Amino acid sequence: MRLILWLTVLLLSSPAWGARVASLNLCTDEYLLLLAPEQAVGVTFLARDPALSVVVTQAQSVPSLRADAESVLRLAPDLVLATQWSAQATLNLLERRGIRVARFVLPEGFDGIRRQTREIATLLGAQTRGEALLEVMERNLRIRQPAPRRSLALAPRGWSSGPGSFTDAVLSAAGLVNVGSGGQITLEAIVAHPPELLVLARDPAFPSLATDFLRHPALADIPRRQIPPALLACAGPWSARAVSLLAS
Repeated sequence: MRLILWLTVLLLSSPAWGARVASLNLCTDEYLLLLAPEQAVGVTFLARDPALSVVVTQAQSVPSLRADAESVLRLAPDLVLATQWSAQATLNLLERRGIRVARFVLPEGFDGIRRQTREIATLLGAQTRGEALLEVMERNLRIRQPAPRRSLALAPRGWSSGPGSFTDAVLSAAGLVNVGSGGQITLEAIVAHPPELLVLARDPAFPSLATDFLRHPALADIPRRQIPPALLACAGPWSARAVSLLAS
């Protein structure tokens, strides 16, 4: 029994060099296509969405997957990358069919990104590429605001990014002071206590009522920075680009 357990642990922790790899989450899509694109046999359709993905170009040549076992099994992967939010029923079925599944917890800060990048790079046998991604990340993190500014990061419908969120970690890395609570903030509250900087995702191609209040004249005099949503959709080395944009 102990021998079987030891062999199982060894199999799950051993590198998947040269393996056929599929991904069932946008965040693992990005890692797979940046670290080992030649091993990718399938990624989610979100990898091709320029509003969310930093690997749109790489994803064009890789089949898109639905989060069902049939779609994955058809590609006969050796390894499936996923997160704790991925379709667990599908992942459990794949494991019962003998396919190796690696689940990752999404990091909440840049220390977590460093650990996760090295973990996935080691798993894929792509340590050199992993360190190259982290080197670019460290260069972006060295750029900081000359003086702290009270900043409010707003999402559609007035939702703010509060303490402990990944956006909070990005603001802090840029030398900004996050005044968001993590709750919904009204236009009146912003006008009554205006921040020194508004941090917004770039305007969507098709404006909606959910984002219309961000263009209200009452907010026109507050300086703002617009960040591509894809840099924050998944926490990864690429997210440090948001830090350099905020500090510019």
